[in-house]
Amino acid sequence: MTLQGKRVALPSAPVVHKRFEAHAEATPDAVAVFCAGQRVTYAELNAKANRFAHFLIARGHGRGAKVGVCLDYSIDMVVAILGTLKAGAAYVPFDPSYPAARLRLLLGQVPELALIVASPATAGLVESAAVEVLAPERLSGHLAGLPATGPDVPVTGDDMCYAVFTSGSTGTPKVTAVRHEGWFNLLNWLTLEYRLHRGSNNLVVSAFGFDLSQRALMMPLFSGATQYLMASRNFDAAMAYRMLTQHEIRTVHCASSTLYLLVDWETARGGEALSGLDYLLFGGEPLRVERIADWARREGNSCTLLHQYGVAECTDVASSYDLADYRPGEHDIAPVGRPAYNTGIHILDERMRDVGAGEYGEICISGTSVGAGYLNGTGPESERFTTVVVDGTQRRLYRTGDRGCVTEAGELVVAGRMDAQVKVRGMRIDPTDIERALGRLDGVREAAVVTTYTDSGEADLIAFIVPAGDDLAENDVRTRLLETLPRNMVPARFLNLPRLPLSPHGKVDRKALADEFRNQYAAGGTTA
Repeated sequence: MTLQGKRVALPSAPVVHKRFEAHAEATPDAVAVFCAGQRVTYAELNAKANRFAHFLIARGHGRGAKVGVCLDYSIDMVVAILGTLKAGAAYVPFDPSYPAARLRLLLGQVPELALIVASPATAGLVESAAVEVLAPERLSGHLAGLPATGPDVPVTGDDMCYAVFTSGSTGTPKVTAVRHEGWFNLLNWLTLEYRLHRGSNNLVVSAFGFDLSQRALMMPLFSGATQYLMASRNFDAAMAYRMLTQHEIRTVHCASSTLYLLVDWETARGGEALSGLDYLLFGGEPLRVERIADWARREGNSCTLLHQYGVAECTDVASSYDLADYRPGEHDIAPVGRPAYNTGIHILDERMRDVGAGEYGEICISGTSVGAGYLNGTGPESERFTTVVVDGTQRRLYRTGDRGCVTEAGELVVAGRMDAQVKVRGMRIDPTDIERALGRLDGVREAAVVTTYTDSGEADLIAFIVPAGDDLAENDVRTRLLETLPRNMVPARFLNLPRLPLSPHGKVDRKALADEFRNQYAAGGTTA
């Protein structure tokens, strides 16, 4: 089964920063970025980025170079990103919200890193790097003497624009490279499909290292709007909501778990800032529709909720679905919609053959969004980048490892990971199926299921429940779950938690949950 996105012609040089430069020319005095009470216009930001680009080029870090960026959200961060792109180089986010030990691991995964841009507040996190670490604040005098005009660097759509870290099946992070053409295609699709414009101001709420954040950072600058940044290294729901209330922000991109926190904040305070947005664009993990259903249905909520799907290896977003069209009785799982422009979505069996409508298979992505592959990539994971023949033409294709199907209405549904299944008492089980069943129980606000292993190596399922009210009794939850699931799918243990922990990317942190269980078990803690 294949879904094909609308084919839309792109410029001969589909380069994202060129669109920003066009806005700097047309509306030089418009505010480009606002952070911590400071603002910079399009003309000022363009000049700063040009000077930084000239600085990189003079040091030999132009086209094809890789520049690390380890900065908190700030105007300097945006200058560094745009300047790197203008120099023809690609930037690599080193998220300062990560522990120093994690960053040391990531530093070793990027071949031929040219240098790292870091502030005095973040430089210590990357001090183990084998390359030069530069602080923008200490370069200000030198940069002021460089040209404010753009450098003459030919950048093509096939050049790399950024590279982000993704989790690897071996436990070692991989670095996946994104091409300018793919990034331009994504932002162009969002702009045209959802009519984004100079008033489509955005607030970034996700961590810098998240693939979603690269799109969120550049989207308003691509459409001529204002980018609002929070002066906080970690997500702060109170600060985010305050900024939504105080400023003319129209869009937010986030993970589903971050959306739940924002919805909870607004619901508890009776606010309207979130429900008055033009768009909330979210995804990255299975959606618990029940967590936002009441808020979404409340009177006066005019926000369009776009449930999206994609992978970092294919420029972040491959499809989108307006949740206003979702009918819970028709699907157990909310669809993620239809493909982006110039994007193909294929549901294939283990022999790489199309399956029929409604049949499950591996989700594969082809078209403009397919990235350049893994940096320094070797081994079986790099083999996920392959080719497929579409309409008689051979195209690059990426095998996502996600399991899904296409409905009769032509909407993509993601049902979990092909490799997420675990064998429990001889039966293969996908923990996300159990999470959905728990989410439908009265009194369950949120749930997550993780796999732990006994001393003998046997797999056990552990359920973590965020109750809607008082803590839930384990026997009661188990009894109700047995009404809808076979016994082998019912978790061995249940724990009540006030909230599910989130990773810096805003997704449920399953490692932290497994650690929580081990700590409680070791301390003789009680279950639900």
